[in-house]
Amino acid sequence: MSDWRQVVRLSDLARGPVGVTLAPDAEIRAQIARRLGLESLPELTGRLTVRPWLDGAEITGRFKARVEQICGVTLDPFESEIEGEIAVQAVPAGSPHAPADSAGEIELDLEAPDPPDVLEGEEIDLAAYLVEHLALEIDPFPQAGRRVRLRARGARGVAFRRPEDAEGRRCAIGCPFASGRPGPYPRSACGAPL
Repeated sequence: MSDWRQVVRLSDLARGPVGVTLAPDAEIRAQIARRLGLESLPELTGRLTVRPWLDGAEITGRFKARVEQICGVTLDPFESEIEGEIAVQAVPAGSPHAPADSAGEIELDLEAPDPPDVLEGEEIDLAAYLVEHLALEIDPFPQAGRRVRLRARGARGVAFRRPEDAEGRRCAIGCPFASGRPGPYPRSACGAPL
């Protein structure tokens, strides 16, 4: 995904919990923004704690980000603040606590805790967990703070016009669908009788 890695080895947890503050530089934030489809990522910080858990680790903490997206209504860029929590357990491959691979049907219990992640080696990439949780918090249908109010003219900064027919007459009912179909009676651009 990016060159940014912040690794804690499982062996480092033998001495106790490890606290880590993550704050990527501008170049790394730009890579993350491109990967996540953002206009920019002006701020991203996280404070995580990694503790021993069974034969693996538990990663907990909080993160804060400021993201710039394009509003789906006005098409203007806007910034929004995102805060989130991280709570994940991870175990090494081959652990008896790792979830069993099942090729058949899977039963999901929505009340049960998530199964632990299975690590590929002895390293936990905290940066990857931070970016993953950021991606889950980003609004896939962004609207400028969800404060955009539709008015009679349309959304802020956008003016919707009623369609016109060939003679420049406006549709009396404001239908946005212009049919332009011919007929024996005079019709507006949307096909409604004038």
